[in-house]
Amino acid sequence: MKSTFLLFFLSLLAAPALAQTNPGTTQNPNRIDGYGAPVGAAVPVSRAAEETTIDIIGGYYQQDGSHGAVEGGRGTQRLTDVPPAIIVNVPLDTVSRLTANVGADFYASASTDRIDFALSTPSSHDVRYHGDFGYSREHKYRGTTWGIGAGVSKEYDYSSFNMAASFAKTSRDGNRQLSLAGQVFFDQVTLIQPLELRPGYSPGSLTGKGEAGTDQRRTYNFSATYSQVLTKRLQAAVSTELVSQNGLLSTPFHRVYFRDNPVANPEPAAGGDFSARFPTAARVENLPRARFKYPLSLRLNYYATDLVQVRGFYRFYNDNFGVAAHTFEVELPVKVTPFFVLYPFYRYHTQTAARYFAPFAQHSINDTYYTSDYDLAAFSANKLGLGLRYSPVYGLTRFRVPGQDAQGRPRVMRLKSLDVRYANYQQTGASIYSAADRADLKANIVSFDLGFAL
Repeated sequence: MKSTFLLFFLSLLAAPALAQTNPGTTQNPNRIDGYGAPVGAAVPVSRAAEETTIDIIGGYYQQDGSHGAVEGGRGTQRLTDVPPAIIVNVPLDTVSRLTANVGADFYASASTDRIDFALSTPSSHDVRYHGDFGYSREHKYRGTTWGIGAGVSKEYDYSSFNMAASFAKTSRDGNRQLSLAGQVFFDQVTLIQPLELRPGYSPGSLTGKGEAGTDQRRTYNFSATYSQVLTKRLQAAVSTELVSQNGLLSTPFHRVYFRDNPVANPEPAAGGDFSARFPTAARVENLPRARFKYPLSLRLNYYATDLVQVRGFYRFYNDNFGVAAHTFEVELPVKVTPFFVLYPFYRYHTQTAARYFAPFAQHSINDTYYTSDYDLAAFSANKLGLGLRYSPVYGLTRFRVPGQDAQGRPRVMRLKSLDVRYANYQQTGASIYSAADRADLKANIVSFDLGFAL
């Protein structure tokens, strides 16, 4: 009965899993305070080659703020997101394996609800689906591993296809490794404009075409990482990533208001005080169609004692939009028991504003490019959290699954580990802005990872 219940629970969690990425109605090409390896690129795997592993990942993300880009830098940024995902790693033999990462983002956004002025419109809820698949092969004698991958993602107004490749070379003593990875994204975006800016719109009515065609974006990523064991207790890794984006880099339903626009704002279809709050007409956000990003990072792992580690990370970021950023992160895993680890973590991020950013109603209509998206503002952010990992040597539990192994024995799946994390995120605008124009985004994130082996 116990094994039947666990198998049923596993199937329930896996069934809806079809994603990843950032919460939001479209992938934001302007957000730069995250980091990570290209999705879909194969990397060396340290787990036993004969094991099939399954990670079921889930969580809950909730944020709120008062500088939504949909309303030109004013208005709610309330958002909730539930992102289940499942990662499967299947060995084909002792040197090659297949990986799959599928999931979905189920989110509700009060910010995008303001595209049509009215509340609870279809734009307030959406689902993003994604799937990434990879193949890797290791040449143990040469110390090399190469991989290829591909992926897709889809939501109402956005679709993407990507291809990836990777290569890693490890020294004979295992103390050094050079990893190279490349990825290309082919994105198509449906152009959905704010209601009052749509062709055919007339004041006081809901008429007007919601979709104004499509546009495209191409993103090319190349990353290189060199890692080195320096001493018995210290490991270091240096990495860089070059990113080139071409095509639509602005979001078509982000409004921008101007201090000197002579055109009055049309009467909103839903009534209210919209015209009083925004007396002049808005325009759709406009950004250059080419962007180059070039971050450089350093990662250090120090084994202070047999029970305590110190993991440090620093990244410098720059791009041709004029954004420069610094990110510091530290994680302190503490082994409470041989199988139970607590790891508090802290992350600090600070950045300058893009040259095309200005707060609400501070742009001039003579500007060529303009945005009031606070992802491109000057701000600092603090993220503080705690995680726990429980991974007993024989697993938390085990249960039978249909089929037999290569020796004809019943197949047994183990729940190997449980990982749970909580983090609080707070973003504060730079002092160069007035009190009303400073970002005040706050978020809470809970996530878990159930690790299975077959």
